[in-house]
Amino acid sequence: MSNKLLAGRYELIEKIGEGGMAVVYKGKDRLLNRYVAIKILRPEYTKDEQFIESFRRESQAAAGLSHPNIVGVYDVGKEGNIHFIVMELIDGKTLSEVIKEKGRLEYKEAINITLQVASALSLAHKNQIIHRDIKPHNILITSTGVAKLADFGIAKAVSAATIAGGSNKIMGSVHYFSPEQARGAYVDERSDIYSLGIVLFEMLTGKVPFDGDNPVSIALMHINDPMPSLTKEVPGVPPQLEKIVNKATEKYQSNRYRNVDEMISDLEDIEFVTKVIGKNAFAVEDNSSDASQPKQERKNGEEAPVPARKERQRNERSDSSKDKNKMTLFIVIGVVIVAIAALIGLGSMLGWFGGSDEITVPNFVGKTLEEATAEAEEKGLVIQEGDLVFSPDQEEGFIASQNPASGSKVTEGKVITVNISKGKKDGVVPKIEGMDYDEAKEYLESFGFKMGPGVTVDSPLPKGIIVSQSVPYGTQAKSGTEINVEISNGKGKEMVKVPNLIGRTPDEANSLLSQAGLSTNGSVVYEEVEGMAQNLVFWQSIAADTEVEKGTAVDYKVSKGTKPEGSGSGDPDMDIDPDYGGDE
Repeated sequence: MSNKLLAGRYELIEKIGEGGMAVVYKGKDRLLNRYVAIKILRPEYTKDEQFIESFRRESQAAAGLSHPNIVGVYDVGKEGNIHFIVMELIDGKTLSEVIKEKGRLEYKEAINITLQVASALSLAHKNQIIHRDIKPHNILITSTGVAKLADFGIAKAVSAATIAGGSNKIMGSVHYFSPEQARGAYVDERSDIYSLGIVLFEMLTGKVPFDGDNPVSIALMHINDPMPSLTKEVPGVPPQLEKIVNKATEKYQSNRYRNVDEMISDLEDIEFVTKVIGKNAFAVEDNSSDASQPKQERKNGEEAPVPARKERQRNERSDSSKDKNKMTLFIVIGVVIVAIAALIGLGSMLGWFGGSDEITVPNFVGKTLEEATAEAEEKGLVIQEGDLVFSPDQEEGFIASQNPASGSKVTEGKVITVNISKGKKDGVVPKIEGMDYDEAKEYLESFGFKMGPGVTVDSPLPKGIIVSQSVPYGTQAKSGTEINVEISNGKGKEMVKVPNLIGRTPDEANSLLSQAGLSTNGSVVYEEVEGMAQNLVFWQSIAADTEVEKGTAVDYKVSKGTKPEGSGSGDPDMDIDPDYGGDE
């Protein structure tokens, strides 16, 4: 297929990769004169019209995502029976290749990559796009260390085929499946969080937590087996990092992070501690030498006796200098004591220091509250009743989930919160808002309800996504009740809030505008302002927090001069004259 021209525009130059779903070519966009990556679906997947429609719709939705950690999608097209995606050409390797080369990654590098992927997912989830197939093969690492997430369109299109049969080439994804995906149950943003937790575990250990002879056995491990202990697999990683992995990979969605931003916050806490305290913040110190012994000076290649050295020092120093040195010593000791106390407090908070002997948390799921309480007492643990929840697996009155998860290591007296099942969800209306119409219809029917007439409305959500439902989710309703819905036409204008640019540098201002979905093509005027730090924004054409249409350009004015050290800290609470901001 080399040198073939697609859509009269995209020239195929050479094959650069292939996977179970598609073959990837390096290409050239003759219209824009730039090199691109062109992913062509394999012929066996072009015969299913439902697959192709899902693939096209999701790819177009992903094309609307602009983020430094998402592989840019430029075009989605078809020529004859060839279906293709035109994407950003990345100079780098897949994360799976990086892990294979390195064996395992240092925890700081793993955190850095996870934060970048999580940032990409945060934007996708805010746009009601769930990836569904987070794995190292879909994460590209550029030559400069930037992580980029790919294959949003393919991920959703194959979400059903990946475990339910399909080609054996797709089955590799089962190593990263969430339990709900393995069961064929409802998938949401927390399913991506689970998969990201599995990827983080693999980066840190060099292997996936669950592996087996066939995809079905691996899927059952995701559903039933506890996560292996990260700190046992790799001594020296922060204990708090294991807690993050375990929370991200909880069996039930309700026990995981509510959203990826919460996971980002916890990861950034570890990164902050490492930066402040240094690379050895979580390392085990070698205390074999006796630090209590005074150091001895060398004299003519031999150690001078300590008494002789002290005698010489007393002869050389005056009484006043000795007093001064004593005062300095007291100050240094005081600072050290304060620092040690702070480290002990911080270490206790992050779990650096061991307590009593660790206890492995039993699996209480499927047991009654009385049974769990008795077993916990034998182990030295405390059971605390949590929420009443619906469960697809457990009958009413039995424990549906627990936190911490079974297999976790805790100290004696640890409280284990258990949620009690209210039974299956029959008779309770599920949430279908944010779901694709066809998926929602099937999902609704599985609960005994009917999908009523759909009304198309203007909405910024992708076309075909349900905007609202006539019966609120969580409501008790009779079997067969008809649920009417409003469906997005994808043409609505999305409104966003204008950020506060006052006190920012132009680079910071443009970054804030981009993150808010606003154009950075507005006019930038430099003016002299008395009493204003150099190179800082002092006026913006649209006041902060004003709602405007996404993509609107915002003009701003900047104080003249170059940025001095300390300017442009980005502190939104800077003491700026309010007359500088807002409309003129």
